[in-house]
Amino acid sequence: MSSNPIKQILRNVSLFKELTDSELQTMMDIAHTKTFLPGKHVFMQGDPLERVFFIHQGKVKIYKTDIHGKEQIVSVLQKGDMFPHTGFFKKGTYPAHAEMMEETTLIIIKVKDFEYLLLTYPEMAVKLFRIMGDKIVDLQNRLEEQILHNTYGQVIMLLIRLSKSYGKNLGDTRVKLTSHFTNRELANMIGTSRETVSRTINALKKQNLVETGDDGLLIIDPDALQDELLDV
Repeated sequence: MSSNPIKQILRNVSLFKELTDSELQTMMDIAHTKTFLPGKHVFMQGDPLERVFFIHQGKVKIYKTDIHGKEQIVSVLQKGDMFPHTGFFKKGTYPAHAEMMEETTLIIIKVKDFEYLLLTYPEMAVKLFRIMGDKIVDLQNRLEEQILHNTYGQVIMLLIRLSKSYGKNLGDTRVKLTSHFTNRELANMIGTSRETVSRTINALKKQNLVETGDDGLLIIDPDALQDELLDV
């Protein structure tokens, strides 16, 4: 891939949007791109932590497995996101698996090279800290959801969160999730069973709060869904 396309890819990554052309050129010198097929792992939990990744196109599922092999989805990342967020400050191994959910093109940079850039351009480090701060707040919110709500409420909170990250407003109150998630994937995001998620979504459908179809999930009215959470 030529330098100009790589430069445009880097410009589209939120962390790099405000960089000057000369700063972007420095990034281009240490970055390369690679496309992965669905189901491919770019790293596995426990692999040596040597590279950091930025998503140009596609979706990446970050998940952990316990000693019994049960999957717990940590996050689903999309265009413009970076991972792993602790990669610049934590030596050792990757804390989770990273699997392509669809054909995905990644920008790949060695951690040691990126750490040098953060020292060279402190403003980039500040942007990185902001992104990490947002991730910490998100994790805190998820913990509060598990503490304060039963499983029914946790599913509702998950749908509200996904509508903010992957939702497309259809011009009225309806919000369409632009990414398709199976009930199994939704269950793995909050540590419950597929059957529990299925029952909850069916209950929400009966209340005309959500609709489902072959192309994904539609939230009829996010505000009404939020009100339903208050009644849990």
